[in-house]
Amino acid sequence: MTVYAHTARFDHGRALTEDELRRLAPSIFATEAHESRSDRFQPIPTIDILRGLMDEGFMPVGAKQAKTRDESKSDFTKHLIRLRRLDDDRKYSVGDTVCEILLKNANDGTSAYDLMAGLFRVCCLNSLVSQTSTLDSVKVRHSGDVGQKVIEGTYRVMKEAEKALVAPADWSMLNLNTDERHAFAEAAHVLRFGDAEGETNTPVQPEQLLDPRRRGDTGKDLWTTFNVAQENMIRGGIRAVSRDANGRRRRSRTRAVNGIDQDIKLNKALWVLTEKMAEIKGMRAAA
Repeated sequence: MTVYAHTARFDHGRALTEDELRRLAPSIFATEAHESRSDRFQPIPTIDILRGLMDEGFMPVGAKQAKTRDESKSDFTKHLIRLRRLDDDRKYSVGDTVCEILLKNANDGTSAYDLMAGLFRVCCLNSLVSQTSTLDSVKVRHSGDVGQKVIEGTYRVMKEAEKALVAPADWSMLNLNTDERHAFAEAAHVLRFGDAEGETNTPVQPEQLLDPRRRGDTGKDLWTTFNVAQENMIRGGIRAVSRDANGRRRRSRTRAVNGIDQDIKLNKALWVLTEKMAEIKGMRAAA
């Protein structure tokens, strides 16, 4: 399951219908808590919040739901929704970056209600969850009445996220030399493949994260470097060759990152890495 639904394309603005949402992520429609939760757990029906956000102009353009081993939790478990304003009649071009809202919730205890800012690059649709010192997010525990807080928080998050739209222009002006690109790749490699101690055990080499997948991504600037690395990290498909204990060659290919939490964690970490590289180069992005 992927959050990159066909309706999330930027060449036409169409919101997902509730029937489509129900097929992609049925737990969005949970109105009660899973039976495993105590009486102190207050369910937050995502569909009620979503309908309120839609009334405010934020429309669902992508959705996914986490897998669960407990079949009884399939209608209550963690889900993620992409929301975008479709009422501004804006026309996008390849390379444009747009702010979106990412809504994460669950009514089985696996997630708090979390509203985050997201940046999406047009055409290749790579996702970026931006949460830096200048951006905002709303995290709400499952207790009390949160409806109005969520609506207000959405506008706050969007307002702060729009400040991050300066990053593509600013970072595009920062060219990286060979050593800087290598350092960036090394750090990104640990983020994607490192264990709890930061050790990596993969035949994939750091430089492979900088291999562009399209002709327009051959630049050496920081913004292009970030996008190439991000896509390689999240979408997978990197091929590598190793040898087994008997010396025989083994071919492998990296998997896409499909887990909701891992996707968000990697994107946040890569954004911070890129922001720090910009600071080292003498520029503070998203100010």
